[in-house]
Amino acid sequence: MPRTRDAGVGLDRPERCHDCAIMQAKGMSGFDVALHHIESEILAGNYVAGTQLPPERELAARLSVGRGAVREAIRVLQAQGIVVSGTGPGNGTRIRATPGDALGRMLRLQLALDITSVEDLTETRIVVEKAATVAAAHHGPNAALRRAGLLVERMERRTDPDSFNELDTSFHIAVIEASGNHMLSMLSAAIRHTLSAPIRRAEERLDDWDEVRSGLVAEHRAILEAVRVHDANLASELVEKHIRHSYEVLLPDGAAPAESGTHG
Repeated sequence: MPRTRDAGVGLDRPERCHDCAIMQAKGMSGFDVALHHIESEILAGNYVAGTQLPPERELAARLSVGRGAVREAIRVLQAQGIVVSGTGPGNGTRIRATPGDALGRMLRLQLALDITSVEDLTETRIVVEKAATVAAAHHGPNAALRRAGLLVERMERRTDPDSFNELDTSFHIAVIEASGNHMLSMLSAAIRHTLSAPIRRAEERLDDWDEVRSGLVAEHRAILEAVRVHDANLASELVEKHIRHSYEVLLPDGAAPAESGTHG
């Protein structure tokens, strides 16, 4: 459980930024100084989850930078999901106390822009999903696992690749969310969304799509049942076989993500 700090606690002590004077002497902008200071305080453990930052005016005076520079740094941290801001007395700007999706969004964009091989993505996905599936099997029934069951039912009734692909992605993400591990969920979602379009294109080119679809549904059901009965070893084994088999069926030549993709 993350440590939190009430608003105002620790704000009576002088703020220290040992690097700020050096950065200013080097001609770095006030924005860079303010951003570096806040990040350094987080890394040093002085700003923990829930900590309220000093008011803009106070922080600007302590760092010898303009309020606009502090405001710009805070906006960047908001976009990154590091801080949240509210209005009214006692709200101000705080270090986020609950997990956000900013890291997941950035990772999805990076994977989409980067030239990453299907082999690398597949091996990473196997590591992530095996760990998450084992955790889900130990975790016990929850809303995410129940959602996974409903998604399998819907997959059986959907025959077009577009709808099936969306349900398939949602199924795997639901099983991983059932693990209760937010980091694994973010990593898996990023990989799945990166491969979503090439997966769909690969499915549309299959001559035996109906047969492949039925096999995928059966594999999903087997994974879900192993998780439900808390057989972590079997669930881990099944999810790896499922991912590797899907890769072999859809990408026998190992095409790049921009051209094709894996399934599962």
